[in-house]
Amino acid sequence: MVKRQNELVKRMTDGQLLQQLYFTQILLLTISIFLSMMLFNRLSDFQAIWRPELAEILLIGGFTAVIVLIGDWIIMRTMPKEWYDDGGINEKMFRHRSLPHIFFLCLIISFTEELLFRGVIQTHFGIWTASFIFAILHFRYLTKGLLFIMVILISLLLGFVYNWTGNLFVTVFAHFLIDLVFAIQIRMQYINGGEKNE
Repeated sequence: MVKRQNELVKRMTDGQLLQQLYFTQILLLTISIFLSMMLFNRLSDFQAIWRPELAEILLIGGFTAVIVLIGDWIIMRTMPKEWYDDGGINEKMFRHRSLPHIFFLCLIISFTEELLFRGVIQTHFGIWTASFIFAILHFRYLTKGLLFIMVILISLLLGFVYNWTGNLFVTVFAHFLIDLVFAIQIRMQYINGGEKNE
């Protein structure tokens, strides 16, 4: 199933892949809204997980992102490329996007995923359930052991940060920074060498 999914993604155009991404994010947002209405007893309970405390968001969210980015940098410098290669899906998604579009995509992805996995699932079912479902959602990594472990560890780290702060803005910001740096890195690598090869 994973192999078939990877082959399907390789055959998709950039436009089709982008449509699929937007569809997935709309679906996750719809599920989040539906589950929020079912699981939160009062609107105030839902509002309590969103605290616009700028210092906490920037410091803790930023520090969390830096930890992930340093870990990724170490892995990329010490492990064989085939261990952390996702089959080119992320490259295909971001290499042709403008920086404003990358910024927007990363914002949408981080918001919808954190709302569902930390804000709704973790709040009501715990960190392990949220991290397990988050990892399964990234099922294209199931055949790549290192990538799958990395996804689980990142999810657990975001989960622990959410447990510690109780502030969903912190994990949204951390998730956003992680995705943004990776996406810009893909775009810059393409600009600096990939365009010549196409």
